[in-house]
Amino acid sequence: MSRTHSGSSGRPASARSRNAWADDGYDNQGADDAPGAMEGEMYIGDTLHVDGRAVSNTKKSTAPVVKQPAPQQTGFFGCIGRGIRSMWATRQTEDTAADKELHVRTTLRELIVYLFFLAILCVLTFGMTSSTMFYFTNVLQSLFLNTPFDASQTNFQTIANMDDVWAYLTVTLPPALYWETWYNNASLDQSELGYIFYENKLLGVPRIRQLRVLNTSCTVPKDFEQEIKSCYDSYAESVEDKNAFGLGLVKGNDNDTAWNYQTAKQLGGSKHWGMLSSYGGGGFVKNLGKSQADVNAVIQSLFGNLWIDRGTRAIFVDFTVYNANINLFCQVRLVVEFPATGGAIPSWTFRTVKLIRYVSVGDYFVMACECIFALFILYYMIEESIEIKKMKMAYFKTIWNILDVVIIFISIVCIGFNVYRTMKVSDLLESLLSNPDEFADFEFLGFWQTQFNNAVAFTVFLAWIKIFKYISFNKTMTQLSSTLAKCAKDVAGFAIMFFIVFLAYAQLGYLVFGTQIQDFSTFQSSIFTLFRIILGDFDFHALESAQRVIGPIFFLTYVFFVFFVLLNMFLAIINDTYSEVKADLANQKSEFEVGDYFKRGYNKMLEKLNFKRDKIIDIQKTVQIADSNFDKHIDFDEWRSALKKQGYADAEIENLFAKYDLDGDRVLDEDDQRRMQLDLNRQKDDLTKEFVELEDRSAGHRRRPMSSRKSRSEHAAEEEEDSDDDSAAQSSRGSRGSGVSYEEFTVLSRRVDRMEHSIGSIVSKIDAVLVKLEAMEKAKLKRRETMSKILDTIAESDGMSDEAKREQMERLVRDELERWDSEANLGGQGSSARLRTGAALGRPGTGGASNA
Repeated sequence: MSRTHSGSSGRPASARSRNAWADDGYDNQGADDAPGAMEGEMYIGDTLHVDGRAVSNTKKSTAPVVKQPAPQQTGFFGCIGRGIRSMWATRQTEDTAADKELHVRTTLRELIVYLFFLAILCVLTFGMTSSTMFYFTNVLQSLFLNTPFDASQTNFQTIANMDDVWAYLTVTLPPALYWETWYNNASLDQSELGYIFYENKLLGVPRIRQLRVLNTSCTVPKDFEQEIKSCYDSYAESVEDKNAFGLGLVKGNDNDTAWNYQTAKQLGGSKHWGMLSSYGGGGFVKNLGKSQADVNAVIQSLFGNLWIDRGTRAIFVDFTVYNANINLFCQVRLVVEFPATGGAIPSWTFRTVKLIRYVSVGDYFVMACECIFALFILYYMIEESIEIKKMKMAYFKTIWNILDVVIIFISIVCIGFNVYRTMKVSDLLESLLSNPDEFADFEFLGFWQTQFNNAVAFTVFLAWIKIFKYISFNKTMTQLSSTLAKCAKDVAGFAIMFFIVFLAYAQLGYLVFGTQIQDFSTFQSSIFTLFRIILGDFDFHALESAQRVIGPIFFLTYVFFVFFVLLNMFLAIINDTYSEVKADLANQKSEFEVGDYFKRGYNKMLEKLNFKRDKIIDIQKTVQIADSNFDKHIDFDEWRSALKKQGYADAEIENLFAKYDLDGDRVLDEDDQRRMQLDLNRQKDDLTKEFVELEDRSAGHRRRPMSSRKSRSEHAAEEEEDSDDDSAAQSSRGSRGSGVSYEEFTVLSRRVDRMEHSIGSIVSKIDAVLVKLEAMEKAKLKRRETMSKILDTIAESDGMSDEAKREQMERLVRDELERWDSEANLGGQGSSARLRTGAALGRPGTGGASNA
């Protein structure tokens, strides 16, 4: 490598490492585009060509050829293309394994975009719910569920038989639905009627519906056929009674829907999941009217004609209210199930939903966020499509990618339902306003709006969990996932043992206590009850009362085996694995450190400030010495000559001169020079102030010692990297355009000398080791041959006694060992002499060759 410095020959190739010659945005204007040293060199066969001319027949270097990156498209459309491409750049679409800084930038960009997406999603969720929903639901529940209807304080929640049902329908329901007087018994105006609690508008009229089963739905045993003439099974759609009954059998009452069955399609109903069974959407229905008098008349008619009898399995009371003050709907369903055992089991559903979404200013803000959310989903759809196209089926091997697909799918479904609900509510309200005396069926919309809310809540949950995908670069953040992944097999094996014991106790509890304790009445209830016992929620007295002997034994053995043994085994597995993960993480470096990235950016900012300040100082000095003829005027030639010596490019010299040559005469007079000095002093003061502020702000961080978790090798690597960057920055300050300063060339030459010297020393040592290994291999083969000859000589000595043969073997072996020792000493001295001679002469690849 030639060490003759030439400003026009370009920069040495070794200077391109570590961005030593990179101009940092401030002084890159007008930089020459001439190729650097060795840029035009190329081998064709074994001949070296420089700029298209054959130079020598030097053999081609065996160094690996570095594949140059494909040239990027330039120009306006190229910039647009790269900008669009960078919008969807992720760690899976970009090659970030070899570039830590690109990895950091890509991850931070993904994290910032995703946090903005998460913020929009949270605004949407908080915009569709509020604490007012709870109070609205609570006040309606207190009215319809907790209001007593007899002296024994029986309310809807404590209904136990048919008498209680009729008492509730007669006493509690009519005044609760229709408030017709004020608290002082003053009558309400006609415009004020139809409101519950004077605030909540009752939409349409309430409806009561019944489901029945056939008399032949079950079989009576032969022993009781004479005594029991009817049998009504538990509800199932296969045994549902769809025949007219009661007044429906009377001629002329064919259209009375209370006694004639209507299908789910006719009613527009849907299934209901009750306490005992799942019920269909059809049945025998009756609208209750628009006043207390109408409701009482309907109830008395049904009561007098025995509307509820042995075949009844469930009744439903449905109505919907709307509060315009808070823009909320509440769809109410009161259910009473009649089991085949007799009695009654009440249940209820209050669905408070916001069906009219856009009314206030806040609602329109939420609508704007919904549009942004839709754009985000489109953005992530394109991003995931790019990743799937690049990774193929390997894309679905990562749990985070599957999570992305799930979030996108649920979001698309929710967006579709949002549009459907807006149109459907508008149609329902239009139909309701045209038919105010009909039942307003908001049950379907209320149900699916609740499912929509649940889906959005689940999406928000997954979206928060997905943050771990972007913060996994920090080893502290990976402790949870690493612990679960590492102990997965142990936990799976433990889970098998646990559920064998747990399900055995669940079935035992169901069979032993199921007939007497409600918590064990079903197998599912038994499972949940045993989980509650683990958490300390149990009723020991109920177990003891049900089974005086088996109950305590069941409880004690379950607590011992499950709580004291199995649960502590599980905790031990997690604890041991967590300790191992902590130890592993303490000994390994993070995938990358964001703190180091910001530290490097901060250092680059300081270097920029220093560079700009030094540049201003250089220009000020140039102004003082540029006036070579001492006429107090600096013409352009003097200006250009002075700055050229400082390494500035022609374009930069021209721009700087034109900035202060306001009259355009190509001469800087005293006023121009004074104005230049003032401007440069102001810029220097601003840069100094900014530099001092940055230094003060980060003084504590720069004085902080390096993390004790890093190994010495990591410290050395980072210090070397920082020093290399500092040297590169200093070198860049010396460069003022396309030329190479003498100081830069000297620094790089010294680096190359040190590197060649180090490589020569390493090669010499490797040669010595190879020589020794070769000598040892030859000596080994020679010894093997000698021993074979000795054995053959002794074997051929016939007629000698064993004693003589032994003495002869000892003598031959002794002579051979002495000869080996003498050869080893001579060989060691010879190899050392050869190594010294080789180092002096400069073997190929050693330091001597580099200095030749």
